[in-house]
Amino acid sequence: MTDFVDVILPIPLQKAFTYYITEAEATFLKPGMRVAVPFGKSKIYTALVYKTHKTPPTAYEAKTIHQILDEKPLVTEQQLQHWQWISSYYMCSLGEVMRAAMPNAFILESETIISRNETAEISDSELKDDEFLIYEALHHQSSLKIDDVISILDRKRVLPIINSLVEKGVVQLQEEIYQKYTPKLVRYVRLHSTFKSEVKLQELLEDLSRAKKQREVVLSLFQLEVRSKKPIKVSDLATHSGASSAIIKALIDKDILEEYHIQIDRVSFDEETTDDSKELNEFQTKALSEIKLQFSEKSVLLLHGVTSSGKTELYIKLIEEQLATGKQVLYLLPEIALTTQLVSRLQNYFGEKVAVFHSRYSGNERVEAWNNILNSSEKAQIIIGARSALLLPFQNLGFIIVDEEHEQSYKQFDPAPRYHARDAAIVLANMFGAKTLLGTATPSLETYYNASEGKYGLVELSQRYNDVLMPDIELVDLADKYKRKRMKGHFSDRLIEEMTEALVEGFQVILFQNRRGFSPIIECTTCGHSPQCPNCDVSLTYHQYRDQLRCHYCGYNSAMLKSCQACGNVTLDTKGFGTEQIEGEVKTLFPDNTVARMDLDTTRGKYGFEKLITRFEQKEIDILVGTQMLTKGLDFRYVKLVGILNADNLLNFPDFRAHERSYQLMAQVSGRAGRTDVRGKVLIQTYNPHHNILQQVSTNSYYDMYKEQLNDRFNYKYPPIFRLIKITLKHKDYNRVNLAADWYAKSLRQLFKAHVLGPEFPPVSRIRNQYHKNILIKIPQKQSLPKTKEAISKIHNSFMSIKDFRSVRVVINVDNY
Repeated sequence: MTDFVDVILPIPLQKAFTYYITEAEATFLKPGMRVAVPFGKSKIYTALVYKTHKTPPTAYEAKTIHQILDEKPLVTEQQLQHWQWISSYYMCSLGEVMRAAMPNAFILESETIISRNETAEISDSELKDDEFLIYEALHHQSSLKIDDVISILDRKRVLPIINSLVEKGVVQLQEEIYQKYTPKLVRYVRLHSTFKSEVKLQELLEDLSRAKKQREVVLSLFQLEVRSKKPIKVSDLATHSGASSAIIKALIDKDILEEYHIQIDRVSFDEETTDDSKELNEFQTKALSEIKLQFSEKSVLLLHGVTSSGKTELYIKLIEEQLATGKQVLYLLPEIALTTQLVSRLQNYFGEKVAVFHSRYSGNERVEAWNNILNSSEKAQIIIGARSALLLPFQNLGFIIVDEEHEQSYKQFDPAPRYHARDAAIVLANMFGAKTLLGTATPSLETYYNASEGKYGLVELSQRYNDVLMPDIELVDLADKYKRKRMKGHFSDRLIEEMTEALVEGFQVILFQNRRGFSPIIECTTCGHSPQCPNCDVSLTYHQYRDQLRCHYCGYNSAMLKSCQACGNVTLDTKGFGTEQIEGEVKTLFPDNTVARMDLDTTRGKYGFEKLITRFEQKEIDILVGTQMLTKGLDFRYVKLVGILNADNLLNFPDFRAHERSYQLMAQVSGRAGRTDVRGKVLIQTYNPHHNILQQVSTNSYYDMYKEQLNDRFNYKYPPIFRLIKITLKHKDYNRVNLAADWYAKSLRQLFKAHVLGPEFPPVSRIRNQYHKNILIKIPQKQSLPKTKEAISKIHNSFMSIKDFRSVRVVINVDNY
């Protein structure tokens, strides 16, 4: 019987694809190995072995695989099992999970190489014009790539021409696979083995008595070897001896020195561990014993600790216990910005046992982290990362910490898989028989509901570390301040007064405005026209530092207008304000203080966050203006005052979670104030100081907010009482989206009756020239989730079989939190 292999391709295919393999390949191949396979007419993909079997495919003729790329699996069985769960739960393909999980350097690229057939004799008259151009180019170059042919012929569809040349025997095609990962090699140098004895070394130094610089290099190398007992880098030898690389090269050429290379990781921690974990106070000690007690009964636990209560110290104690048993620990964070501060803290405790994995790392750095985790290396006992770290090849996972579990950044929105890292982490921990700790000062309603229903354990930590008082929160009525003319720009007299006091005392200030740019709207004062994005239904945001208008949805930008496009008048005014405008106003109000801004525009570089956070920690910056990046668990010792410049644009948002998220954001940003022995102060500027959420924030009443919001969710059938699946249809033709959405919603209503909402256009209904229309399915607790998804899949397949609807893109978002 012949053998076959099912592979996962990194493209959105609903089924695994089957290829023919030999008996020897069948015994060698294991699930999780990579193979290069042909797919379609001219593509070669890196695929992942899913399983081997002896059943041929019925719908198509199986091709053979090109080559095997690994000697042992790169992906573990548990990983494949977890990917399978993500694929079925979040209604996406395994290929999409593979694409999201694996570093790009593992998914090899193929290039079609076109070369001349030297044996064929061709007369020019047999070739068409386009074919002759390629044939002639191959006389000047030994080979061409597809891109070269496209530029020679100045047309995109070149495959028919290339196929015609292949049929005529003029050219040959071959696929070249490029390995994208290159290990980092460092040059080291040592004295040649012939000069190791004292006598030979003495003779060598006498021989070099005239070549003083070379003699100096040999002496320096000898001193370094004696002193450090470690391999000597060429760069270190050059620095120590003061010699140029040419002198060292001359010694290598003479066989006096011997050069060799050692492969090293791009991200490494060289310092010794300096800190022992801190002594816990009585509240933390009590919380730790409660956590251990509850973990004996439950596998998931919520640690609800107020800001600055010392949750990280508890995590460190729990990590120490896991490392003692030889288990790996995964520490998930919502933002890359947070990893920079936490990594240095954990490295001080655990040294090079800490590995970091997130999207700001280069492909090669991610490959090295992947390999260290796969091999259970000493360098990867604690893995810190954003949501993508969840998809790594853990071997012996014992504990998962999901810090700031309420954060919406844990949910992936685009592209697929649209998974929620918190929920997927609980499933992953379950597969390993590990425990999951969810930590936050402001739990999401879903998590707190699960804890209060007894599904999760719950430990409360209501006392700040060192008995520091919770910050004093004051609400400033903007309507009253404007009426009494007590505003300077966007700053009330109270905020300026408190800022001045904090700065005079030598403290730092954080100002929060959840909108980047200078101004979200530019408006003509004569006719009221506002410049819009040509690709999306939003107005363009003005960015002053580049003097341009930008769309925050598609990235479109244009130079700032000098006159109105509608009426030609030059009187353009800005409406609303963003972080850039606040930064400018602060510099005017406090010219003697250093001001910095932390938002997406200022932290684009790989080390953008790190530089800003380090400068702020070292008190080089007095006032930090920022968006919600500032709210997420950062620990600044000298911040006494936090100012929230406009709370209303958080509250008045068309989303059933707006009030919950507003509470979380404001409570979290307030928690950055007064984290040492001085009580912090928070000023919230608002037009509606009597709003329930603002009152709850000012009194730190999480439970009141929870009860009120849960009551609303119960009445209006939203999570955590009901589950949600959101279906978005996208197409550039407005009428086609309408027709398609109506058909889809009608089919869903036949099954789910009143639990289907829509179709409706969202507030921003056109993005990147595509119209969006949403349908929302609410799923009651007693309704089977797998059967609901099965029904949706059937409707989706029927929808895709209708010719007119095939070009409409459908996005299914499960648990649309």
